[in-house]
Amino acid sequence: MKKKILYLVVVLGVLKINAQTSTFVAVDTLLNRGRYHKAIELLEKFPDSFEKNVKKAQINENLDQQSLVSLHYEKALAFQDDYTVKVKLANSYKKEKKYRKAITVYEKLHEEDKDNLFIAYELGKLHLTIKEAEKALQLFKGLIERDITNANYYYYKGIAYKLLGKRNLRMDSFLEAYEKDDKHIKSIENLAYDYTVLRDADSASIFIKKGLQINPNHIELNKLEINALYRDKNYNKAIELLQKIDSIEPNEHYTKKMLGRCYFLLKDFEIARKYFKQALRIDKTDYKVYTYFGDMDFEEEDYKEAHLHYRMATFIGKESRDDEYYRLAQTLEKLNRTKEALTAYENALRENYKNYKALYQLATLSEHYYKDKKNAYKHYKNYIDRFESKDSVLTNQVTKRLKEIKKFYFQKGEILE
Repeated sequence: MKKKILYLVVVLGVLKINAQTSTFVAVDTLLNRGRYHKAIELLEKFPDSFEKNVKKAQINENLDQQSLVSLHYEKALAFQDDYTVKVKLANSYKKEKKYRKAITVYEKLHEEDKDNLFIAYELGKLHLTIKEAEKALQLFKGLIERDITNANYYYYKGIAYKLLGKRNLRMDSFLEAYEKDDKHIKSIENLAYDYTVLRDADSASIFIKKGLQINPNHIELNKLEINALYRDKNYNKAIELLQKIDSIEPNEHYTKKMLGRCYFLLKDFEIARKYFKQALRIDKTDYKVYTYFGDMDFEEEDYKEAHLHYRMATFIGKESRDDEYYRLAQTLEKLNRTKEALTAYENALRENYKNYKALYQLATLSEHYYKDKKNAYKHYKNYIDRFESKDSVLTNQVTKRLKEIKKFYFQKGEILE
């Protein structure tokens, strides 16, 4: 009797397993034909299980319903501890941008299996994503000890040093990545940028050109090349590259503004205005565009329009606007609005106390506007105290004016200090 019962249990178990297996085969068949609704209906006929939740997670992954993917992998793991499913859950959390949760899973997996370099690699990148540079650095150093040939390990080590503000170490890491793979475009881009910042034009040019040989349409490297051409006053070549990247990524603020600046310096104000207007439509907060409009108006002696544009620049601008106030003051002088010009020069100095030209103009205009020259004398003295070695021509003029004003008051019986 006992043998018969045992046989019956075994038979029922086999039948149940076979039924589940055939069900999952049927589910896969339906999924291959895109009948995911019917596949889900078929799955729901069976009680909750590890296999059922894994299959549901896979279905939702194909439908890009990432939160449901994570949910079903979590449920699957409640039934059975499975290494592969934990990896998939961590990946799902990453896609959801639930980086802390993904890190928690990856860290446990890393503790379980230190030899899984894929896990260490993903964990290191995640630490970088949430700015945990030290943790990432240790992981990538460890990966390099295990595999010195992988350029990506050196690159991400460089990114970690970048987050830590260690410029030399990050550049060394990017160079190491480049030595391992001379087509590693991310390292090449970073090196081109870093050498540009260091004003090492030759080294920057080497990496810019190398990167553009690998990918001629690389936007950031093209921008670095455009900026170099702009600094070298090669505006026509810069325009060629700007038009090229404009065709790749149209309606970018950088491109429109740089086209405007190039045509501005080529004195083609009609085309410059066209591109500056396009740049302004993309970013209405860019007050420097109004400054360029003002500069063109000023050069064309349309001082009323220049005044309006400089005013707009000072109104919109949030950063230091001493250039804008200085140019506004010059325009107001042209419009014979001297008192307002004096205020504008004062504002220029308030925005940037190092603007020696604004101080000089404030002093000279004060001298001509006011009968009492003592205020001008004070400004001239201030200029000598702070900027005597800045500009020899202006300093000579200031020295002469100080002597003349001092002589004027001496003749009136008053001695100025």
